[in-house]
Amino acid sequence: MSGRRSFFACRYSFPNIAMPRPRRPVWYLVCALAVALGAPTIATPAFADLVRIAVASNFNEPAREISRLFEQATGHTVSMSTGSTGQLYAQITQDAPFEVFLAADQLRPEAAVAEGYAVDGTRFTYATGRLALFSTQPALVRDASTLHTTSFTRIAIANPATAPYGAAAVAVLKALGVYAAVEARIVYGSNIAQTFQFVATNNAELGFVALSQIAGHRRGSRWVVPQDLHPPIAQDAVLLQRGASSDAARAFVAFLQGPLAAAVKARYGYDHIY
Repeated sequence: MSGRRSFFACRYSFPNIAMPRPRRPVWYLVCALAVALGAPTIATPAFADLVRIAVASNFNEPAREISRLFEQATGHTVSMSTGSTGQLYAQITQDAPFEVFLAADQLRPEAAVAEGYAVDGTRFTYATGRLALFSTQPALVRDASTLHTTSFTRIAIANPATAPYGAAAVAVLKALGVYAAVEARIVYGSNIAQTFQFVATNNAELGFVALSQIAGHRRGSRWVVPQDLHPPIAQDAVLLQRGASSDAARAFVAFLQGPLAAAVKARYGYDHIY
């Protein structure tokens, strides 16, 4: 870093030092001495800000990675809250301080725009989710035929009323003609994260989870559900009214559509369209 740049970065490293007038301020003397001696200074990004995002549970891990990349690239910081899409939307309607909403469906972001909670023209599909039938037991899940057996006593799915992955799971069970046979064995997670925990802790022998939750390992057994067995899990994002005047929020929305974010999504098994 040049002496001039180091000097002005140093100015912001001592924000609490008084600046008497009309004398040359103390910070000037301190920084000049620090730069002359080659001392390290703190380079604070100009206009760095905080952006608050609400993220559907299935996208939790990818969103954390994307947020870290965003912070490194921009100097902004991200505060992230996760939950089911329905729960998050209910919080948005109750004036939760979110600025960007990453849903697991298209319905709630569309409603957010229609009802005045989001900025018109900012909604876009950031990913298309995939559903998988998963068990920690290596030999339990083979394919759709597993659902026709009595080899399990509990099957976990997310609450279909609030979680799009749960609604997709119900659609798969009905498409395969097994819903009536397994209905009594279903345990419901409040969101896809809790559903995955039911399976991971063996409170259910198997369950319908987001492919993103198991994309990073090959443990257990799985069947990636063909997409023609359920409506597409198109996941929309939208800029909320609280973020309308925030450069950081708008920057995050743009970053989510860029190549670095796309690479993260691909690693977690998402198809993405814009």
